[in-house]
Amino acid sequence: MPLNFEFKAKTAHLSFLETKLLSLRPRFIGEDLQTDTYFNATIGRLKLREGNIENALIHYTRSNVASAKSSNVILYQHHPEPALKQILEKAIGIKVVVVKRRRIYFVENVKFHFDVVEQLGSFIEVEAIDSDRSIGIDTLKEQCQHYASFLLIDSKDYVSESYSDLILNTKK
Repeated sequence: MPLNFEFKAKTAHLSFLETKLLSLRPRFIGEDLQTDTYFNATIGRLKLREGNIENALIHYTRSNVASAKSSNVILYQHHPEPALKQILEKAIGIKVVVVKRRRIYFVENVKFHFDVVEQLGSFIEVEAIDSDRSIGIDTLKEQCQHYASFLLIDSKDYVSESYSDLILNTKK
């Protein structure tokens, strides 16, 4: 199972942050219009991501803390197939749907998401990934701290919750 350390921050300056990252000459993966359907999981979060770049069934657990944090992720990449969503919907029900436009970059093992989320606004996510557990959690933490500092992310802008929780909170 890969090891992840990540942070998410709300921002009103998404294009400034993206321009700043471009100075490092990151690898651009593309722009993805993603629909994340969250299901009623009993433990952690279970979402089906449908996009033009990324398509995966993802289960994850992580603490809701407003800082960089460790995340336990199981990711099943698949070819889009409507039956998978229908099975999950019938078996456990849909909790909430999140729609976003995401620009994706990499610098080595660190993934950057520049997100515009319907109903919520603009965010940046930085995810340090150790896919084969050869890097270690300490290095992943250092990478997140480095990029938070480089991108001038203020600790007050960190977001503790997932987009799904944020959308559910707006409906209360």
